[in-house]
Amino acid sequence: MNRLSLTLSRAIARVTESPLGRYQSAVIRIGFAGTWLLFLLREFPHRQELYGPDGPWSWDLAQRLTSDNHAFTALMWSGGQVWFESFYLLAILSSAALMLGWRTRTASLLFMVGVLSLQNRSVFVGDGGDNVLHLMSIYLVFTRCGGVWSLDARRAARREAARERGERVHGDRVGPVLWAVLGLVLGGVTLAGRFDGGLVPVLLWTAWAGLGLWGAVQRLERAREPRILLDVIANVLHNGALCVIMAEACLIYATAGWYKIQGSRWQDGTAVYYPLHLDYFSPWPGLADLMSSSGTIMMIVTYGTVMVQVAFPFTLFNRRVKNVLLVLMMTEHAVIAVVLGLPFFSLAMITADAVFLPTSFLLLLGGLVARARGRLTGRGDQDRGTDGDGTLPAPRSPEESERGHVGFTA
Repeated sequence: MNRLSLTLSRAIARVTESPLGRYQSAVIRIGFAGTWLLFLLREFPHRQELYGPDGPWSWDLAQRLTSDNHAFTALMWSGGQVWFESFYLLAILSSAALMLGWRTRTASLLFMVGVLSLQNRSVFVGDGGDNVLHLMSIYLVFTRCGGVWSLDARRAARREAARERGERVHGDRVGPVLWAVLGLVLGGVTLAGRFDGGLVPVLLWTAWAGLGLWGAVQRLERAREPRILLDVIANVLHNGALCVIMAEACLIYATAGWYKIQGSRWQDGTAVYYPLHLDYFSPWPGLADLMSSSGTIMMIVTYGTVMVQVAFPFTLFNRRVKNVLLVLMMTEHAVIAVVLGLPFFSLAMITADAVFLPTSFLLLLGGLVARARGRLTGRGDQDRGTDGDGTLPAPRSPEESERGHVGFTA
């Protein structure tokens, strides 16, 4: 009984005392924001046909659909061209800000609004990766994904270094301004009756109130207990959202694998052959013909895909097997991106897979990127005692040091 109580207390302490998977959450922040940003930039010349008020899926049709399914989209607030162009630009800027980790909490909210609004505006645009991005944009709001590899972390590290040197540190001025502007916009939209119910308005108002409370408590020197309480709540939300992201990735692969098993083409080993010869999915016909020239290879790829997808959720607690399957799945999505011409679907799935990557590997990758950046800019790592990107090293528990991965063994 004592051992069970001790184990339970350690588990509760681990969940509440610190955000787990800091590097994993940073990677999925960069990956999903970067995927959406690249998509918006690539489709910028075609934005009118995809999401514009005069596109094939007209504003009236979208309004009728959203009135039935109650899906949130800010593009339904106005059918004007100026509003559409301004919102599309806002979606690009919020994606870039989240990818860079600038004002991450506010950027994550704007990123979610941009993703939901554009995707719900034209529900027939997408290739499968949009569904993953749709869900992950909501989950990212609950994570503390700006703790490392972000401009926020760099700014915090420099402020902490200035305090240690005894320099005077001025309070944050940009944050309160952003909070006030966001409150004015939410208030105006609410008073105008643009919110027609649903969870998104509730989430936006709750996040806005939470940000205000967080900023107020941080400015009070004697509010030590409230700061600890808010930090615990933020850690619990972060760790819970990270678990949901992991569960979502496992559910995607498990359902895809079990559905494939029921298909006759997957059972006879020929399923992979047919997409390679569809004109819509053949940007490189010669490469597709080369890959499909061997029936044995097609059968191995078909059966291998099913086995990997079905087996993956069961291998998470085995470090070696899990890492091998991660390499196989990421390689598979990279091949899909090139051979079938689905780069954004593949980027979204590779990013979802990255939540299971070992922390030791991510630290090695971050060091390589930092050194490459230093060579390109001609500057070394000028911030001593940092992780190579201007952020302070994260304190690591003994369990993290041994396992190299937060949440699961790695």
